[in-house]
Amino acid sequence: MQRIFIVEDDEGISGGIKRQLEAWGFDAGCVKDFRNVLAEFDAFSPHLVLMDISLPFYDGYYWCSEIRKKSKVPIIFISSASDNMNIVMAVNMGGDDFIAKPFDISVLMAKVQAMLRRAYDFSGGICFLEHKGARLNTNDGTLSYNGKKIELTKNEFRMLLCLMENKGRTVSREKLMERLWETDSFIDENTLTVNINRLRRKLVNEGLSDFIKTRFGVGYIIE
Repeated sequence: MQRIFIVEDDEGISGGIKRQLEAWGFDAGCVKDFRNVLAEFDAFSPHLVLMDISLPFYDGYYWCSEIRKKSKVPIIFISSASDNMNIVMAVNMGGDDFIAKPFDISVLMAKVQAMLRRAYDFSGGICFLEHKGARLNTNDGTLSYNGKKIELTKNEFRMLLCLMENKGRTVSREKLMERLWETDSFIDENTLTVNINRLRRKLVNEGLSDFIKTRFGVGYIIE
């Protein structure tokens, strides 16, 4: 299910958009703390962001530029400030499209769907899982971060896929071993530890520190 992150401080508007997106089959989330939009973005790991310009504390341009430092996720600005200067500014700050308020909800849905089709080739069987700017391509088994493609071994891909599918939940060592057994990699506890440590070193070398955390005596988690 594609995730849409809504950064809009008018609860009536954000709630209406959220309900409509969910009715169309999307997983929609609204920002709660406008001081920590980036942290909530990381936690939700969306496929697309709907961004208002006028926000408490920092405006939408600021948060767009912060997101662009770590992710290429599509960003559609939605704002009543629809003069040419704001549209140009939105695009220059990294926005992909602009919708002026008030808007027809069907137009918004059409733009969201079109943007997702352009950004992600779901129809071609390519699927991505994204977290903290790192994007796992489940089609070719690679991880991309900061514009660089990171090659993964078969075991590394399977472990990372399992952890990212369960983002925010602890995955037991037993479950990880079962996922590796599915590919005929019959490994024991010690070999799993070796594989996890090797994957962690590879992620750290690419700038992804603390991407996989240990829950001692339980398993591992991507938060």
